Amino acid sequence: MELRQLRYFVAVAEELHFGRAAERLHIVQPAVSQQVRRLERELGVPLFERTTRAVSLTEAGGRFLPHARAVLAAADRAADSVAEFRSAGPLVRLGTSEGLGDRLDVLLTEFTRRAPEVPVELVHAPTAQRLQRVRDGSLDATIVRGDRPAPGLDFSLLWTDEVLVALPATHPLAESAVVPFASLASLPARLSPPERNRPLYELVVSCCREAGFEPLLGKEFTTAQDTLGTLRFGRPHWTVFYRAHANLLPVPGVVFRPLRDPAPAMPTYLATPSDRRLAPAVVALIEAARATG
Repeated sequence: MELRQLRYFVAVAEELHFGRAAERLHIVQPAVSQQVRRLERELGVPLFERTTRAVSLTEAGGRFLPHARAVLAAADRAADSVAEFRSAGPLVRLGTSEGLGDRLDVLLTEFTRRAPEVPVELVHAPTAQRLQRVRDGSLDATIVRGDRPAPGLDFSLLWTDEVLVALPATHPLAESAVVPFASLASLPARLSPPERNRPLYELVVSCCREAGFEPLLGKEFTTAQDTLGTLRFGRPHWTVFYRAHANLLPVPGVVFRPLRDPAPAMPTYLATPSDRRLAPAVVALIEAARATG
């Protein structure tokens, strides 16, 4: 078996959705499906139960998952152990979060201006894994959304992102320059579930309640592509995007509008280890983020 196949398997096991796993891995969905099937053939057992509506781990898949994670973690540690020999200078290993949009490009551009000799390696993984990797030293820092308890880590506020509502361009609310939160009460909301994105889910639900209603939850937010496609061609509903992400998503038939009463915003932090002195390059990264935030 190949490390690539293990990475694809773990991504699907954590997302329980081949499309979301492909988006997270920055590859096309057929490639993920093909490699997972090859892995299953090599092992001689199915790892997932697949239906038209859901993906779930089989008993064999559940037993295989912790071993696959252990192999990948060992491979990452092995690569990290010789990182200093691959480069003439220091390397910043930065965990990233979904939906950073043009914020990430601006941040890295400013960091390169301040530390042109330091390369950056971007690492995407679920939030809990990224925080643990900062603790164990395999990541120098990670970007995270929202307030969360995390012993052993320090959190530096980088910026606060405005949260926009996404609506079908044909809906009457799309004609408004700013959308009152209360006007969404009768429309279904398509949100990431709390187990995938608790800070954003709780922010949106609390704003609905502040506006005087309980959100009418529709289908879950899956990938940006699928959700926006459904928003354009499906029954009227709404979802939310960070402005930084929406800036990169000009989608025909969909509009993004600011919200008011209340106006939701999400704080974004850089998590660093509290028990180790920060490398100069990580300090430069924090300074770059604050300068652009």
